[in-house]
This record gives sequence, C-alpha cells and structure tokens, in this order.
Amino acid sequence: MKKQLLIAAVAATMTSVAMADISIAGAAKVNYKTTDFDSASVRDTNAFTNEMDLNITGKSGATTVVMNFANDSTAATSTLLSEDNYVKTSIEGVNLQVGDWDNGNNALRASERGQNKFEASTSMGPVGIKYQTSGDDSDDSVTLSTELSGVALSYKEKHKSEEIKVSTAVSGVSISYFAMNSDTANSDKSVVEVSGAFGGVDIKVAQATTDTGARVTGDTWMGDFESTAAAGTTAYDLENGQDVRAISLKTSIAGNTVEFRNVDVDDVTGSDMSYNKFIVTRPLANGTTFEATYTDLDDSVATKDSAQLDLELAVKF
Repeated sequence: MKKQLLIAAVAATMTSVAMADISIAGAAKVNYKTTDFDSASVRDTNAFTNEMDLNITGKSGATTVVMNFANDSTAATSTLLSEDNYVKTSIEGVNLQVGDWDNGNNALRASERGQNKFEASTSMGPVGIKYQTSGDDSDDSVTLSTELSGVALSYKEKHKSEEIKVSTAVSGVSISYFAMNSDTANSDKSVVEVSGAFGGVDIKVAQATTDTGARVTGDTWMGDFESTAAAGTTAYDLENGQDVRAISLKTSIAGNTVEFRNVDVDDVTGSDMSYNKFIVTRPLANGTTFEATYTDLDDSVATKDSAQLDLELAVKF
C-alpha cells in the first residue's frame, strides 16, 4: 500500500512538471580576433572572447514571464548577469508589460536596458497606442502607429523629444525613414535605408545624418558605434555632426553566405573614417555556424588604421 501511495505521489509530481508551460532557449558564440595595426607604435592584439545567453519563458494562460541571463567573458573576466526580466499579460484588450527590458538597437542610438518599466498598449480601430514609463516623468512616452495605403507610420512623443518612423515597400524595394528629433538646438538625427534583392544579390544602402550637436551611437549592420575609444583602438566611436553612409551586398556562393560592406564616416574635419568588411558565413554539420569577418579600417587618425580578422563559432538552441 505504501509503495502504491509513493508511486502515485511521484506520478502526480511528474504530471505537474510535464504540464508546466516552460521553454528554455539560448545561444553561445566564441570569437578569436587578431588585429594588425599599420602603425609600428601600436601593439597588435590577439584575443579570445565568448558570449553565452540563456532565455527562460514561462506561460500561464494569457500571462508570460520572461527571464534572460548572459555570461560574457574574456581571458580576464567572467560575469553572469540577469538581463531582461518581465511579465506580460492582457486585461480587457489592453496589453501590459512590467519589469526590466532592453529597448533594442537601432541605427541612431545604442540600446539601453531600463529597470522597473511599465508598458500598456492597445488599439483603437486602425491606430495602435502605446504608453511607456519607468516612474519618472522624463521617461514617459506615448506612441501612435498605423498603416495607410501600405505605408507604416509611427510617432513617439517623449520628454523634450520625438521619434518618427515611416516605412513602405514599392515593387520589392523596401524604404524606411527614422528620425530622432530633440528640443535641444542642433541635436536632431535621422537615417534613411533602402533595400531589395536584384539578380540574387541582397542590397542595402543607408545614410545617417546628424546635426552638429548630435552623434550616431547605434549598433547595426552599418557599424558598432556604441563605444568610446581611445587613440590606437579599432572601436568605431563617432563625434557630433558626423554622417554615416553604408552599403551592403550579400549573396550565396557554394553554400556560404558572402557579404561585403562599405562604410564611410565624414563631415567633421580630422575625424573621417571608412572601412571595408568582408563576411563569410557557413552552417556546419555539427549544428554550429562558422563566420569569418575581415575588416580593413582607414582612419584619419593614423594609429587607428588596421586590418582585423574575426573568426566566430556560434550555436543556438
């Protein structure tokens, strides 16, 4: 009898675990980067780095809980961080999200992870309405979005600033415009991107324009402009007023994805910079993806001129 009760208890526990709606996903990548500087006064570098991400999602009815963790390490440091952690639900047609999450990268500004955020969104006819805050009036924003004749429109009103997005597609060509305008004088910036596929080649062309008091700090295919770099490094930090022009050509060759990018940064005397980037990506039979990236950097600061090879092995699960 005791054995039967024990078996029943174990079975009940196993049933409850099986019924739980929990999913786990993640990704990992390991990089080896070697950088050869043109200047003899700057030491060449070689380094291994790795990034590990674990994403846990739990669901109960219309409510979702998300917990994301990251472990990014180099040879000297290793840190496990709790990143996005939030609850999403829906009440009477209003979508709610509360917690900590990242606002995502775009071509004009770096991403930022906010804490104790609140978001409520719904729709009134063809118009979507979203309200966001983190408890401070300066963080409050209201976003209105809709679509008119195939053109997606979005307007975001923030404290002393606004964001405008317009995108559409014409005959297979995608066109987008994004502007971040500020009440502060000479602090507006915008980006226009056009993309399409022609003869088996995916083509993207973009231009980001800034006022004399604004700076591009985004991290996208146009470049990683998030960091503030010292002289003699290869981080692509920009200055106020610098404009960015970029083009990408991507195609498939013998099972490999091959991409060429050219990025040109100018309009500030003594701070011009350009680079060519070649990227070859190939999925491997063991479930990983191998990517080799070669970057040739030409900077107005001679100590930054360099050639870098980045070898990456990545996996998603």
